[in-house]
Amino acid sequence: MRAVTDTAVLVAAFRSQGGSSYELLQLARSRQFAMLATPALFLEYEEVLSRPEHRAIHGLDRRELDAVLDDLAALIVPVEVRFQWRPQLADADDEMVLEAAINGRAGCIITYNTKDFAGVSKNFNLRVLTPAAAIKEIKR
Repeated sequence: MRAVTDTAVLVAAFRSQGGSSYELLQLARSRQFAMLATPALFLEYEEVLSRPEHRAIHGLDRRELDAVLDDLAALIVPVEVRFQWRPQLADADDEMVLEAAINGRAGCIITYNTKDFAGVSKNFNLRVLTPAAAIKEIKR
């Protein structure tokens, strides 16, 4: 399975090792699915995970966070944006997720914000899955 992960899913994985987001990240680490991202989307991951409110929860200092982000970058299949499909969604950050999925030929977008991506399922033949639903599909 080829999938693009919304930033909120990564934030949840960093904040708690007990949830489906963390399990999903472990499945990506074991190469059970291909995690895709564009450079712009990866920079958003980095920016959001570096915010003080998230660092206070995940407890990583800047050096540790950089090392984890390096490991994450090594997992991700890079996607080059050749076509932009804007505007399709209300949130510009969600547009980055959609563009990564379309340009990377992903089968799905993994997000907690399934309502925000509701129209893309039909328009772009993309499934929109929660982390728990994606885990079930990966483990099938």
